[in-house]
Amino acid sequence: MNIHEYQAKQLLAKFGVAVPRGGVAYTAQEAQSVAKDLGGSVWVVKAQIHAGGRGKGGGVKVVKSIEDVRSTADQMLGMTLVTHQTGPEGKEVKRVYIEEGCDIARELYLGVLIDRVTSRVTFMASTEGGMEIEEVAAKTPEKILKVVIDPATGIQPFHARQLAFGLGLEGKQVGAAVKFMIAMYNAFTGLDASLLEINPLVITGAGEVIALDAKMNFDDNALYRHKDVEALRDEDEEDPTELEAARHDLNYIKLDGSIGCMVNGAGLAMATMDIIKLYGGDPANFLDVGGGATKERVTTAFKLILSDPNVEGILVNIFGGIMRCDVIAEGVVAAAREVSLNVPLVVRLEGTNVELGKKILSESGLPIVSADNLADAAEKVVKAVKEAA
Repeated sequence: MNIHEYQAKQLLAKFGVAVPRGGVAYTAQEAQSVAKDLGGSVWVVKAQIHAGGRGKGGGVKVVKSIEDVRSTADQMLGMTLVTHQTGPEGKEVKRVYIEEGCDIARELYLGVLIDRVTSRVTFMASTEGGMEIEEVAAKTPEKILKVVIDPATGIQPFHARQLAFGLGLEGKQVGAAVKFMIAMYNAFTGLDASLLEINPLVITGAGEVIALDAKMNFDDNALYRHKDVEALRDEDEEDPTELEAARHDLNYIKLDGSIGCMVNGAGLAMATMDIIKLYGGDPANFLDVGGGATKERVTTAFKLILSDPNVEGILVNIFGGIMRCDVIAEGVVAAAREVSLNVPLVVRLEGTNVELGKKILSESGLPIVSADNLADAAEKVVKAVKEAA
């Protein structure tokens, strides 16, 4: 689960992470009031959407008068902000964050994540603050510092000092950085986050270490322990089809291709998408119906796939272990009839009750193409989509 920048900063502040003062606004009038309460002579107006690159898209503006705060907020609210992470369709700005100005002397990068190779919390830091860390990794990987934290000890001051010295900090900046990083680690572990990214992390003219931006992602499986975090969810920022899938306990992620996929098991789903690519097609989605799906859930999954207007063909690939092939077949037939299927459908079934499942499909009277194995299924669905085009 993702949250907005201002929400992340509110959470981080509770753990002692230094952040600038600010307030969220849903109208230009509210933005003006927030700026007056903050005081000062410089403010930053930030569009709040779940995407990076807001500054390049015109979603972050520095202003020097209360009137400009109001007018800038008025321009941002309701605009469609397009960044490299939103895609060309962009996202509508429904709230802005008004923040006090900051005396920036240096911009750095600092992130915490789970390293899947070591299965440990890992800090990543770079002197190239403000840049995408992927770009830094590709062009200047030597500028990325990594420190792995042993779960038996947790973060220790020497871990933070290693990062601080590696970033070229000195004097009282080091002490401030150590305090900041320990608080950051406590927030990451305490909230069951999967990613915490501060970009940029700034060093002020007075030597303070402050999170000028903040991005947090959370482990969905741990949200039951953090009802306060779960309450921060903004469904307007999420794909409506993915939300609908979650309500039916389906794992669905929309992609850019034209071949819809329905598979049971995440590993098999990944393999199915890979082999579609191998045969020259592009998957339109990742969809794992799970090991104990019912006929109703399969029908819902089928509808979700077909709700994507880009889908020109469907591949159903089921290995019946816990899941029975006849249940899948019944769901596929029911859904195909209900939505008036008008795209090629290839089904590969194997496992429990496979013969009964194939019989249900063959006697359905629907134009369903049966496949003998995964390679055969991928080849047939790619060919069918190309011929239909």
